[in-house]
This record gives sequence, C-alpha cells and structure tokens, in this order.
Amino acid sequence: MPAPKLHQAWLAPSRRGFLAGGAAFLAAPPVLAADSDLSFEHVYGTTTLTEPARRIVSLGYNTQDTVLAFDVVPVGIRYWYGDYDYGVWPWAQPYLGEAEPTLLTGEVSVEVVASLEPDLILGTGSGISEAEYALLSQIAPVVMREPQYSPYGSPWHADTRMVGKALGMPEKAEELVAGVEAKFSAARERHPDWQGQTAIAAWHDGGQTGAFMAEDTRARFLTELGFVPTEKLVAMDAIDGFYTTLSPEDLSALDADLLIWISSYDRAPDIAKLAMRRTLDAHFEGREVFAGQLIGGALSFGSVLSLPFALDALEQEIDLALDGDPATVVPSAEEAGLIP
Repeated sequence: MPAPKLHQAWLAPSRRGFLAGGAAFLAAPPVLAADSDLSFEHVYGTTTLTEPARRIVSLGYNTQDTVLAFDVVPVGIRYWYGDYDYGVWPWAQPYLGEAEPTLLTGEVSVEVVASLEPDLILGTGSGISEAEYALLSQIAPVVMREPQYSPYGSPWHADTRMVGKALGMPEKAEELVAGVEAKFSAARERHPDWQGQTAIAAWHDGGQTGAFMAEDTRARFLTELGFVPTEKLVAMDAIDGFYTTLSPEDLSALDADLLIWISSYDRAPDIAKLAMRRTLDAHFEGREVFAGQLIGGALSFGSVLSLPFALDALEQEIDLALDGDPATVVPSAEEAGLIP
C-alpha cells in the first residue's frame, strides 16, 4: 500500500520497493513438489514447499515475532521502527539469543535477499505487490497473507498457524495460539463488566487525529478483551483497511467508554492540547489510557509474543480507567499529562 501521510512509523508501515538491484541474475523459479501439508493458498496464488522451512527471510513488518516464537531465528528481518538490535523488540529478544540476523532497511535489495539463501520468504504483512512477489519467487518460495485479509490485516493467530505449518510445527502453533487465547479468556473472566463496553485505540500525529479500525492489531486487542467500537466509528470508512482520520472539529467518534491513545511520551503534549478532546466524556471522566512507545509498539506488532506483553502492561490501567470513579488516577494518563 502507498504510505499514508503519517509521520509516526507505528501508524502505518511504509511500503518499500524492491527495485534495488537487478533481477537478471536470477534463475528460473524452483520446481516445487506437491505436498498438501506444506501448501499455502494466498492472495497471489498457491505456494508449496518441498520440505519444512529453516532459513526464513521475514519481510513482514512484524513477522519476525511469529518466527521467533517457534525458537527459529530468521536469517533476514525487515526493519519497521524502534531502536532495538536486529529490529527485535523486548518481548521477543529472549528468543533471539546470540543470533545476528541480517537487518533489511530502506529499499529491500534483491541481491541481499538472494545472498541469504532462504528456503522461504515470508511476505505476509509486508505490503509487497504481485510483481514484487513474482520477482522474489525466483529466489525462494514466497508465502503471502490469506486472500480474505487486507495487506496489513492478517490476524496473529492466522500468522502463527501459517508459520507453524511452514516450519513443520503445526502442533506447536496450536499450543502458542491456545496460550494467548487462554490469557485473553482469563482477562475477560476477571472483568465481566468490560464485555460489550465501547473502546477505541486512537492516535494523533502531525496535526491529524484518527483511530484504528476493526482489522488493525490495536483494535483487535480491544476486541479480544470483549470491547466493541463506537457506532460512529463503525460507520466510518477504513483507509487501507486499518485506520481512519477525523475532523479536528469533531472527535465524537472517539467518545468511548475506554479511550487508549497510541503514541509516545514526547508527543503526548500535542494530544493534551487537543481542543475537541476536552469535550469528550472519556476525558472528563478519566477513562483515558496512554500507551507509550513500548506498549504502543506491542499493540502495533500485534503478534503471538507482543499481545501477552501488552495485556500484562495494560490490564490494570484499563481496570482503573473503568472503575466508575472519575477521581481514580490512571498512571499512564497522568504521566502523559492527560489528566483533566
């Protein structure tokens, strides 16, 4: 997808071209044996592996997490954002160990990808075009998102099962999925009052305010906890399938029972100064939570590893915001300067 005019990397991954380096050196696409256990139907066709993958180039902006969850380190990782070695954030760093994968930044070089000698290129969540898929397929089999999902809309459980299948570890994939689902189920049981309440994950950057829509990882996190979006937000069109922008004169779509701001603390003053934010009941009644760069990053990655990390960090914050007492201080909102 073309990058929206948003400045923060976590708002929308910019799609990089694959024009760096020529393709003349590439051989014909590999001939792949038919194996239904290793066959993947995806948005650009069907890819079948001859054997479980071991050398993976992860081109998705967040798929390194998914591969690492299987105790497999990708030979190449696509950099998204954040000042962490090899593009691996704290929740996934224990799985990296002493490995030093190649970090792919800027334009992805065909030559660099080829030099890594992958037996699988993971393209889900990468935003690559069909032409780029065809070019990369001359290096190694490429697996994309399932056809029913938008470019950045493949959910964590689908990605986990896809990677587990590609690695020949489908049972491990089910264990990982069940573990995360159990954490969210337990949270829902602890907070029956959350079920059916409205919640929005919002952002403000470069003078523009918006919210994440149903297919986005940040919105899905709230759905996993039993929340629903506001009717006004549901009625709005999603841009590129995962976010929308709002008029600065009308932020009423954000007036949910719970409002989570996805940002960074150095940008929090801009949110605090939003004039129309001060008209929201969520603001007056202390029902705002602030997710800074680390926790916002965990929500943005939305992976089998990052979602439990985000839940552990946010559960108490959400509980305080929704306790019904406007005088209750939500620590993250106080630190961000959002307290009325």
